[in-house]
Amino acid sequence: MLEENSEDWIQTGSTPCRRKNQSAFSEEQQTMDPKSQKVKLNDGHFIPVLGFGTYAPPEAAKREALEITKFAIEVGFRHIDCAHVYQNEEQVGQAIRSKIADGTVKREDIFYTSKLWLTSLRPELVQPALEKSLKTLQLDYVDLYIIHIPVALKPGEELFPKDENGKLIFDSVDLCLTWEALEKCKDAGLAKSIGVSNFNHKQLEKILNKPGLKYKPVCNQVECHPYLNQSKLLDFCKSHDIVFVAFGALGSQRVKEWVNLNHPVLLEDPVLSAIAQKHKQTPALVALRYQIQRGVVVLTKSFNKKRVKENMQVFDFELSLEDMKAIDGLNRNRRYYEFLPGVGHPEYPFSEEY
Repeated sequence: MLEENSEDWIQTGSTPCRRKNQSAFSEEQQTMDPKSQKVKLNDGHFIPVLGFGTYAPPEAAKREALEITKFAIEVGFRHIDCAHVYQNEEQVGQAIRSKIADGTVKREDIFYTSKLWLTSLRPELVQPALEKSLKTLQLDYVDLYIIHIPVALKPGEELFPKDENGKLIFDSVDLCLTWEALEKCKDAGLAKSIGVSNFNHKQLEKILNKPGLKYKPVCNQVECHPYLNQSKLLDFCKSHDIVFVAFGALGSQRVKEWVNLNHPVLLEDPVLSAIAQKHKQTPALVALRYQIQRGVVVLTKSFNKKRVKENMQVFDFELSLEDMKAIDGLNRNRRYYEFLPGVGHPEYPFSEEY
């Protein structure tokens, strides 16, 4: 880990420049690519620090995913984050393939993440689920395949199987066995890297301490923003060379099925707004830049072309140590994405402090 006052190399555009206090990435991770900043994963592959998230409310998910993903690639995004449950992998795959076909990118330029849904956590269902995603995407491999949430649900076609009272029907699965099935997907070349999402530190420890572990998770993708800065979980992940990937970095899209709508809107925070004003940037860009400077890979999602393009400006400015401390001070341990239907499952991840 770099000391706070150490000098480090940041590569932005084609010019590397040395800056103080600007990155929390370890020296091994600081191998920057001329076109975009990347972080080295513990298996040797590289992940771009800025990713484009493709989740959208159902009414927009399919219709707009094709165009907006193509546009995101055109303006410079190389890291695309999707999932089986988003129900738009067909359109996102089509967008990637069309940008390869027209010469904008090669397949190896794109870092594509998919996620194993909760109804496929039984070990025998893992590879078929990934193969189904690959067939939908019409891609030969994914760059990263992660367990979406550690809460197993009853297998079947329904994404959210419910009983007659409308409660989710849970399944009981040993996550270590699920992990072994992911390791086999990596060995088979179906996924270049494997990781987890929404795991707490105890669940990560369970995988890390598993007898016969072949591959460590390369990442833990979790909700992370100035109101929930996850500093303890971030430190835990860094100590095990697990990259921290932030979703919900701008607070949340206000989707009532997933989000607690009673919480305040992060991007209206006066401290963020003041810092944004000082840098002549938007509060959203400040929230994204905050994550990059603390060594977090950050996902941003918008189906608005102006905002998608604007998000690439995160590399055009830097926050001071004072700015970073002020944003650290906003932490309220406030979670927008609580996944409340999963409460009561023995592996529900958010009952732990971190």
